Amino acid sequence: MPPAADPPAALPLTLDLEDFKGDFSFDALFGGLVDELLPEFRGDDAPGAPPPPPPVLGAAPPVFPAVDELLGLFKHSCKELVDLRRQIDKRLQNLKKEVATQDAKHRKTLGELEKGVDGLFDSFARLDTRISSVGQTAAKIGDHLQSAESQRETASQTIDLIKYLMEFNSTPGDLMELSPLFSDDSRVAEAASIAQKLRSFAEEDVGRHGVTPAVGSANASRGLEVAVANLQEYCNELENRLLARFDTASQRRELSTMAECAKILSQFNRGTSAMQHYVTTRPMFIDVEIMNTDIQVVLGDEGPQADSISIAEGLSILYKEIADTVRKEATTIMAVFPSPNEVMSILVQRVLEQRVTAILDRLLIKPSLASLPPIEEGGLLQYLRVLAVAYDKTKELAKELQSIGCGDLDIEGLTESIYVSHKDEYTEFEQASLRQLYQSKMAELRAEAKQQSESTGTIGRSKGGSATTLPQQQISVTVVTEFVRWNEEAISRCTLLFSQPATVAANVRSVFACLLDQVSQYLTEGLDRARDSLNEAAAQRDRYVIGTSVSRRVAAAAATAAEVAAAQGENSFRCFMIAVQRCASSVAILQQYFSNTISRLLLPVDGAHPSACEDMGSAVSVVEAAAHKGLLLCIDTVMSEVERLLSTEQKTTDYRTPDDGAAPDHRPTNACIRIVAYLSRVLEVAFSALEGLNKQSFLTELGNRLHKGLLNHWQKFTFSPSGGLRLKRDITEYGEFVRSFNAPSIDEKFELLGIMANVFIVAPESLASLFEGTPSIRKDALRFIQLRDDYKTAKIASMLNNIMAE
Repeated sequence: MPPAADPPAALPLTLDLEDFKGDFSFDALFGGLVDELLPEFRGDDAPGAPPPPPPVLGAAPPVFPAVDELLGLFKHSCKELVDLRRQIDKRLQNLKKEVATQDAKHRKTLGELEKGVDGLFDSFARLDTRISSVGQTAAKIGDHLQSAESQRETASQTIDLIKYLMEFNSTPGDLMELSPLFSDDSRVAEAASIAQKLRSFAEEDVGRHGVTPAVGSANASRGLEVAVANLQEYCNELENRLLARFDTASQRRELSTMAECAKILSQFNRGTSAMQHYVTTRPMFIDVEIMNTDIQVVLGDEGPQADSISIAEGLSILYKEIADTVRKEATTIMAVFPSPNEVMSILVQRVLEQRVTAILDRLLIKPSLASLPPIEEGGLLQYLRVLAVAYDKTKELAKELQSIGCGDLDIEGLTESIYVSHKDEYTEFEQASLRQLYQSKMAELRAEAKQQSESTGTIGRSKGGSATTLPQQQISVTVVTEFVRWNEEAISRCTLLFSQPATVAANVRSVFACLLDQVSQYLTEGLDRARDSLNEAAAQRDRYVIGTSVSRRVAAAAATAAEVAAAQGENSFRCFMIAVQRCASSVAILQQYFSNTISRLLLPVDGAHPSACEDMGSAVSVVEAAAHKGLLLCIDTVMSEVERLLSTEQKTTDYRTPDDGAAPDHRPTNACIRIVAYLSRVLEVAFSALEGLNKQSFLTELGNRLHKGLLNHWQKFTFSPSGGLRLKRDITEYGEFVRSFNAPSIDEKFELLGIMANVFIVAPESLASLFEGTPSIRKDALRFIQLRDDYKTAKIASMLNNIMAE
């Protein structure tokens, strides 16, 4: 290590610019500077390094011996770093000058280049304009050349056509001198095209000039008339030749030949004759055996007696076979004809108009409304069912044919036209069928009732009974359900045959009106029969009403007959109540059917639904009127029996004090017990048969009649105080029974009766207080007070006068 006194210039150069390039590390730079001066601080001991000098005895060791060397080294390094910075600054100044010089040169060069590029762009624009002008000129020249070539070709073709036209303008009917083109089978297509052009031109010319006005005038039209005739003859001959070739190829299934012929034939009448010829020659249109097999497949072994289910199955099989045949033909048509859609339109139309119509003509033989077919043979319903089945299956076939392909054919309209004659009179036939079914059902029910009556009458006579108690034909909910089922089936046919909402609604209303008439008539007649039974019972009851001046034997016989008449009346009452109950159930079924089925079909049409509701309301009102008449008769029947029981069972001593001094009987009278028992028994069926307002109205009317009848009955008796108690017991019994009517007005009347009975119980001097407590009974009470057994003895009349005066 050099001594500290050495100047820094004597130290070696330790720094260079290369040390600061790349990945510079200050730690590495610092280590390189001090490694030689501080070897003891190296990371590993250098081999062979001299050991540190031993400390001098008596002297203090230095704290950091190499500090002077390091200071000198650092100063020298700082000087070198300053020199390096100056060198770098000088270089940077030189580089800046060079960059400024080069930038000026570059800017000058760029300016010159921009001027050159602008000139180049101008040159390109002039060149592009020139190219566009040359292109347009070339295009015009090309168009002129193409037009000239087209005119040349047209002129050439016109020359050829005129030459060919002159050939056809020879002697009429002479086609032997024509060019080879018209007789060469390999050039048939070309010949057909030229012949068609010549004929069109000749016909147009003849049509334009018309017939020559003067004989001998030489004009083009006169000459071309000969050409037209010859061309027509040639075209017909050529068309026949092509059709013959087409048929031969069709038999051999040579589709390519068929396609070639069809393509050539398409030049004649747009190929219509070829299309129609192909369709007409299909086996399903000319083979009689196929036509006979069709009807055999549909009707089966049963023949004309086949039912609609069998016919539906037969039509499904036949229509599937027809669809398969059309599908096979479609494959051939697509491969052969240039316009396959037109051919498919003709084919499908022929299938529907000929093959399907032939089948339907055998199936749908429209019956006469003046002479209906017997119901045993299915009646009108058989025709309607077959019509619906055939229509449904035909619609399915039409959809299948449409999916196969039918061109522009309106297949739906064509299908509808097949059935138009049947649909026009559908409503009349449906109504006539429903009437026929109804009449047949009524005849069946009458026959059953007659047979039952004869059987019951025979049994009754064998037992010594009377023929007057024969059972009547009862209303059946099952029968009404059958009416609804008929109507529902008819409605399903309506919705199948018609699609327009207005038409559907009109037909549905007509068909539903039949159901309303049937239900109304059936229920009304059933109620009338039940009411007739009530009338018969009343007549029999009146027949045995006798006076008082008869013998005991006659009276006993009359009483027995009255019992029989009462039993018959009770049975008639039950029968009528059952009839009313079944009427209610039937009307509920009708209303449910209207809500579920009819309403949704009428609602889309304005006014249809309200009108149908009015019709149904009118029909139900007729039934309700018949039921109301019968219910009034039922009340008469009940009250007649009540009056009979009151007259026979009510004793004059029931409401008097016993003469033998026995204790008064506080139980209800026998008449009361019998009447309550009778009412409970006979009204049991009424409680279950009647509902709602009908039940409330019936029981209220019966309660009023019972109240009035009892009042009139009790006015025939005189009452003692104990009898008044027994009367009150009867009134209580009647009141408890009528409470089951759930009629507050009736309950109130019987409560007032119970209060009014007190006029027989209280002492004469207490009557005034009774009136004061219940003023509403004053009128009836004044009349009943006169029935007291002490009315005269107690001078109650004078007391009442005083009370009234007050």
